[in-house]
Amino acid sequence: LGLTGVSLLMSALLAVVLVVQFRTKAYRPGVYWSAVALISVVGTLISDNLTDNLGVPLTTSTTVFAVALAVVFVAWYRSERTLSIHSIDTPRRESFYWLAVLFTFALGTAAGDLVAERMALGYWVSAVLFGLAIAAVALVHFAFGLNAVWSFWIAYVLTRPLGASMGDYLSQPTADGGLGLGTVITSVLFLAVILGLVVFLSVTRKDVAGPDRLTPQGG
Repeated sequence: LGLTGVSLLMSALLAVVLVVQFRTKAYRPGVYWSAVALISVVGTLISDNLTDNLGVPLTTSTTVFAVALAVVFVAWYRSERTLSIHSIDTPRRESFYWLAVLFTFALGTAAGDLVAERMALGYWVSAVLFGLAIAAVALVHFAFGLNAVWSFWIAYVLTRPLGASMGDYLSQPTADGGLGLGTVITSVLFLAVILGLVVFLSVTRKDVAGPDRLTPQGG
């Protein structure tokens, strides 16, 4: 479909799912995680369009998305006095949340490509580095009491380049440092994992901390 065609299609699908999500008065795993999956794709496409279609350097796009995410957090905190996902119980707070998630995925894509490709570290090395960074956040949180809200958002930002590095390592040709599985097989593998986890959460409800939450309350 091309980068532009895919961007239009995924943006339209995201808009539909977000309308459903905002109209849902309680957390529904299928709806919520559909929104997360689509907004991750759209965030990635925003970064790819800037790089591939407009020729914006990865260093520039990474910086711009980092600043944009910081602005969202500042506006969110000044408006609501909290960034905790446990407090997302109004449409305005949920709007801030989804905007933060969008820029999180856009930033993660740009940063992941910057580290893996422009810095020439390779996909699997990048995946290990981002995985270690998430582990370090968890260690500092549990061992030294790093604020839970900051721990959650730092780890959340790092999950995108980790996932992107893993996906690229599996899908890219061996000549480019990947395993050569291709995008179809890699997408099917990730989709199967996502569906399995969503079904598990739907059945066990382990990600629900309260009866009136709009979003999962883990972290």
